[in-house]
Amino acid sequence: MSTRVTVTDPASPLLADFVALSDPETRRQVERDGNYFVVEGILAIERLLDLPQWRVRGVALLPRVADRLAPRLAALADDVVVAVADEDVLRAVVGFAIHRGALASVERVTAVAASSMVLGAGLFVAAEGLNDHENLGSLYRNAAAFGVHAVLLDPSCADPFYRRSVRVSLGHVLGVPTGRLDPLPGGLDRLHELGATTIALTPSADHALRDLKRAALGPGPVVVVVGAEGPGLRDETLATAAYRVSIPMASGVDSLNVATATAIALHHLTS
Repeated sequence: MSTRVTVTDPASPLLADFVALSDPETRRQVERDGNYFVVEGILAIERLLDLPQWRVRGVALLPRVADRLAPRLAALADDVVVAVADEDVLRAVVGFAIHRGALASVERVTAVAASSMVLGAGLFVAAEGLNDHENLGSLYRNAAAFGVHAVLLDPSCADPFYRRSVRVSLGHVLGVPTGRLDPLPGGLDRLHELGATTIALTPSADHALRDLKRAALGPGPVVVVVGAEGPGLRDETLATAAYRVSIPMASGVDSLNVATATAIALHHLTS
């Protein structure tokens, strides 16, 4: 059973994992050195507590949030301390007004190679150069909504476990497996060798998504491939994908938010 401790000093070591959350550079260094990440928000922490594959290091909560989550927090490991502090104490630690009043630090795990995840039937999302944390969080939330088996990220993508990504995903980044994808386009070649069919989303495609029939894609894994907003997928990646499709839009609009476009594609493929 976890231990609940009231904390009144912002310098308490029980709050050390959450210092300067508003400073991205500091956080990247601190979390990299400590091999952990931070989950913010009640819904995200509730989701975290439902997933036994993650080990919680510590928790910092406002009193009202601690009372709400008390039955769930009791199931944490004996060595986990739940630090309970007033809003002014937490604000001094994190560097901003923390209205949600719920933080947890979680040990990282080593990302699994995509080649060990894309086996048999299943629906996957692969991303190249997706470096906006909010878009990445939204992508995971949509992936969870449509039953995606895993999100596969190439080395140029941002960290999906950065606090903003986790928060925007409502914690779904914790539940949807993340795979380590080799740099594209080579990473797509490896997926093809495993029997996967890849579908690249691009405004420049000659064929519309609505004309792509799920039954025609075969029984193996299907991978929707997306790029960052603005540059999109590189030409070499587009050329390597088995299919290149676009989402028809009204005149004068040439693209959608990457997470929105992915959601439309996933809905089409699961309908």
